Amino acid sequence: MHTPLIPGAAFPRAILSRLGHAGALALFLMSAGCGRSVNPSVVPLPPSALPSQESWRSTVTFTDSARVKAVLWAGHIAEFQSERVTLLDDSVHVDFFDEEGRHTSLLTARRGKVNDATQDFEADDSVVVVSDSGSTMKTDRLFWTNADRTIHTDAYVDITSPTEHITGKGMVSDQDLRNYRIFRVTGEAVKGE
Repeated sequence: MHTPLIPGAAFPRAILSRLGHAGALALFLMSAGCGRSVNPSVVPLPPSALPSQESWRSTVTFTDSARVKAVLWAGHIAEFQSERVTLLDDSVHVDFFDEEGRHTSLLTARRGKVNDATQDFEADDSVVVVSDSGSTMKTDRLFWTNADRTIHTDAYVDITSPTEHITGKGMVSDQDLRNYRIFRVTGEAVKGE
């Protein structure tokens, strides 16, 4: 006996049993695509929510009177001119230099932000500073002040130098980690000589 396929009518069991589960699923998915289409809603964004400029795998050099203070590299840079801020993500690397142009330290982080008016820098998420003097500092958030070339944070820090290992909450230091002060020391160990 032959059963005609009529739209809206149930499939005969014989046809479904021959198709198997995979075939029945494919048939269902094909028929589910029929019908009215749904258009996604579009939400307009204000111009300030969109970056003025974007670049990928780029380098930015911070200078003062033709002297290099820092060289920043980021996987993604988004500049927001109206807010005078530049957001950095997809890996951030900053090389710092002293007044004579000598390299002093390297900072790495996952994200960062530059205040375009002051050229101050904020690093966030897995921040590590390795100085050329042999010290390493780890924290979750760090700020670099361009005017006096200092770094500071109110977050937990872990500093290892050639002579000590010290942990605490909050710190201020020169950018090469030679002269640092931890506000609330939580652990300290002096290395043997």
